[in-house]
Amino acid sequence: MSVSSPSVFLLSVSGQVEAGRFMGGDNLHFNYCFTAGQDWEVVSGLEECVSQTACCSDDERQLFVWNFPIDITYKSTNPFGWPQIILSVYGTDFFGNIVIVGYAACHVPLTPGTHTRRLKTFVPESASTIQKLMSWLTGRRPEFLNPKIIAQGRGREDLTDKGEGR
Repeated sequence: MSVSSPSVFLLSVSGQVEAGRFMGGDNLHFNYCFTAGQDWEVVSGLEECVSQTACCSDDERQLFVWNFPIDITYKSTNPFGWPQIILSVYGTDFFGNIVIVGYAACHVPLTPGTHTRRLKTFVPESASTIQKLMSWLTGRRPEFLNPKIIAQGRGREDLTDKGEGR
């Protein structure tokens, strides 16, 4: 009796991060990383990468254009933990420090074909007034040590919006 290996399926992601619109700032770049469940394995491509720096366009659209390519292939035996891409956008503040401008995440589309995603970014805020003051004095904004946390279910209760108008 022969033992057969489990069947696998491949997921190929090919595309680009085209552009972004951000208020204020100039010279932005982003880091992207993918996260997936434990049954997923990268077969080829880059799981993490840093883009080039883009300047804000001079036209009325005020876009930062990257046209940065993404190409990765996964194999898996189980669709649980479908891959997500996480973007971390960085710029410089008035002190010249590189600071976070926004985070965003989305699942890789489930169906083949051409897809366009428009992602809204968010920035974490300091938890207390003292931390806000220290952040302002030092020029360091709060940011995640591991940005993959925004794509996980566990531990996100601390990231929920606690302000009005939820």
